[in-house]
Parts: sequence; structure tokens; C-alpha cells
Amino acid sequence: MLMGKQTWKFENRPVLIGAATVVGPDEGDGPLAADFDLVHPELDMQQKSWEKAERLLMEQASEFALNNAGIEKEQLQFYVGGDLMNQIISNSFAARTLGVPNIGVFGACSTSMESLALASLMVNSGASQYVLAGTCSHNCTAEKQFRYPTEYGAQKPPTAQYTVTGAGAVVVAATGEGPVVEYATIGKVIDLGIKDPFNMGAAMAPAAVDTIQAHFNDTGRTPKDYDLIVTGDLASVGHPLAKELLLRDGVPMDDTTFKDCGLMVYDVDRQKVQAGGSGCGCSAVVTYGHLLKKVAKGELKRILVVATGALLSPLSFQQGESIPCIAHAVAISGGKE
Repeated sequence: MLMGKQTWKFENRPVLIGAATVVGPDEGDGPLAADFDLVHPELDMQQKSWEKAERLLMEQASEFALNNAGIEKEQLQFYVGGDLMNQIISNSFAARTLGVPNIGVFGACSTSMESLALASLMVNSGASQYVLAGTCSHNCTAEKQFRYPTEYGAQKPPTAQYTVTGAGAVVVAATGEGPVVEYATIGKVIDLGIKDPFNMGAAMAPAAVDTIQAHFNDTGRTPKDYDLIVTGDLASVGHPLAKELLLRDGVPMDDTTFKDCGLMVYDVDRQKVQAGGSGCGCSAVVTYGHLLKKVAKGELKRILVVATGALLSPLSFQQGESIPCIAHAVAISGGKE
């Protein structure tokens, strides 16, 4: 199962039998709106706090994913999930509502593929028949925790990113119909000394590059083996940097389509989202809402999703620490050999 140094090959090909996404108004105003299961017209979602709204996103995405998979929550063995809040409270409370054994994980914005990789590993090994993987984020909770509350009205530089309000969940099964998970490459923590929390794209780009190269080295694949390679949330600053670094190292990224979820979820030219999207919900809603549909329809035969995460906290920033980053990659295909 282990290939090379940091990649798992899933010989039993875990199946993604049902996925769902729930988003906020800005995401519903973006180019992928038609692919989401539910769009909330207001950021508060009729909840008493931003945190309760984020929890609702995760609860609803989980419920829709189970419905789309055609199974009951009682059939789940485990739920694997995480978010950006301290002690991953959004997922902890959502797991309380779900009422199934829970494994909480944290990889910042890389958590979507971290949770999917672990869920796939559990199913592939025979430890589970059905596992739910999910992540979420909310623009206002992330702003309040990591930067300034939205009410403060702080100005941001063009390099800053806009946290996606959304949740994505997917049911991973041992058998069934749907796209399959082929590989997962677990990233290393990479830190090149960047300290600016308003320029996370540049901080995360080297981690994405390291994981992509590790995936190719471990599997023997090249960019042309994928119809699409997509990073998580490098946005308009980090994504060009990643491509430049890969090309510099001799990785022929021009042989495939190379995109970024943070640039796909919004119309960056029209919407006021600075450099593009970020957050645990960013790669989750793009992958589970948009990309899996294209794979299921045969429009994309094989994709590599490289979710990126900046592992900073308010505490580490206040202590003057740099921003360590990580990226996890999952290869998904249409299910036919």
C-alpha cells in the first residue's frame, strides 16, 4: 500500500458514493453556484453567532451527503473531519449531532484532503464499510479568530484572501457507484520563513510544490496522467508561484490543466475577494460540489486535488513565528481501469 516515501496506493479503490456542499451568499454568487446543494442567502443563516452558522453548514452538508449516498447515518462507522476554529469546534458539535464515532483532524485549509485520505485508508484496509469525511469554514469566524472581526472594518492588502463560507462532505464506501480514490500523498511541513498572515498564498506555494513532486516521485506518474491538477487555496499570488517553482524544477505542468480552487470558487475580477478564496471549505466545496460531478460525468477522467494549509495560529503569530505550511494530495478517477 505504501509507495515511495509518503504515498498510499489504495488497491481496493474506495468509492465516493455521495457528496454534498452547502455555501454562503458570496459562493452562491460565484461561477460554481449551480453545483452546490444549498446556497444560504445570508451569512448569519438565522443563527445567533457566526460559529453556530458554521456548525450548521457542516451539519447540513453531512445530511445531504448521506442522502446523496443513499444510506442512513446508522450505517456509518466513522466521521473524519476538521475546521479552522480552535479545538475544531464546528466539527465537534456537528459530530455530536451526527452521533457516530468521530476522528477530528486539523491541517488548516488542507483538512479536506487530509480527512479524505484518512477515510479512504480506513475503507481500503477493511476497517470500515462507510466513512464520512467533511470540512467547513465561515468567512466571519475565520476573520474573528485569525485577523479582525468584520465589524472592525480593517483594510486588507491585495495579497490577502477571502475565507470561503461553506462546507463539503463525502461518503467513502468499500463498494458502490461513483468516482474512486486511487492514491493519497501525505505532505511534509514546509516553512520558508514567511511571516505575513495576509500573504498565505506565497507561504503555502512551496508546500504544494513539495507534495506534488513527492506524488510524482512515489507513483511514477507525470502531469499528463491527469486531466486536472488543482491546488487548494493558493489564489492569485501563490498559484503562479507554485507553477513557476514546478517548471523551474523540471516538472512539465504545461502538460496538464493546472488550476486553484481559490480562483475557481469566485469571479475574482467581479467579486470583492482580494486574491481569491481560502479556508477549510474552499477545496472542499470545489471538489465535492464541482469536480466530482465532472468526474462522474466523464468530463474529467482523473484529477489530483492538492489541498494546501497554513499552520499558523493567533498565538504563534503574536510570538513572531513564521508560517509553517502543508499540502495533502488525493488522486481521484472515474472508476474505470
